[in-house]
Amino acid sequence: MKQIHSSFDEAVKDIKDGSTLMVGGFGLVGIPENLILALVESNVRDLTVISNNCGVDDWGLGLLLRNKQIKKVIGSYVGENKEFERQVLSGEIEVELVPQGTLAEKIRAGGAGIPAFYTPAGVGTSIAEGKEVREFNGKEYLLEEALIADFSLVRALKADKMGNLVYNKTAQNFNPIMAAAGRVTIAEVEELVETGDLNPNRIHTPSIYVQRLVVGTQQKRIERLTVRK
Repeated sequence: MKQIHSSFDEAVKDIKDGSTLMVGGFGLVGIPENLILALVESNVRDLTVISNNCGVDDWGLGLLLRNKQIKKVIGSYVGENKEFERQVLSGEIEVELVPQGTLAEKIRAGGAGIPAFYTPAGVGTSIAEGKEVREFNGKEYLLEEALIADFSLVRALKADKMGNLVYNKTAQNFNPIMAAAGRVTIAEVEELVETGDLNPNRIHTPSIYVQRLVVGTQQKRIERLTVRK
């Protein structure tokens, strides 16, 4: 049985200033929005956040940005957040941009216990500055180190009481690999079922990677609404 918390505030209460967090999601799809809101309320500071992007100005990780709670972002896309742009240009926040495939592999490697790997992505660009480059079979590859986090915050559709997780469609995105790469993984889920109720062939994240569960309802905002005229 995993720790099943009665509130989001309780689930994040030991996340301290200076922690490194992985936060699942792609845009606003599959983000652990209630856990993020609890962090905003906790007023924890100097966070290093590893995420594909940093939300939008008024939702998701954008709320932590607006509240000046993030010290550094490691991500692959920052184009939907004007406050993020402002803080980067003014020197208020540090950002490390990583090619999206490389970011995914750095996280996956961290969860698999692989300390580093070679990739052709970024060779000959500013991304390669200060990093080892080696040649294999006549092609240059860049050494990238794995990423792990103090806490991984993920969002799932369902969990059983053992902590096995099932994600909904594209909400899988970064959530499964981040669940494996956190020293403590906190899963925000929409539905909690009894152990044995989930089809074992449909489980995306095994319970071994999950330490805490908390159930809640998400707003599921749409990042960019497009409708017919």
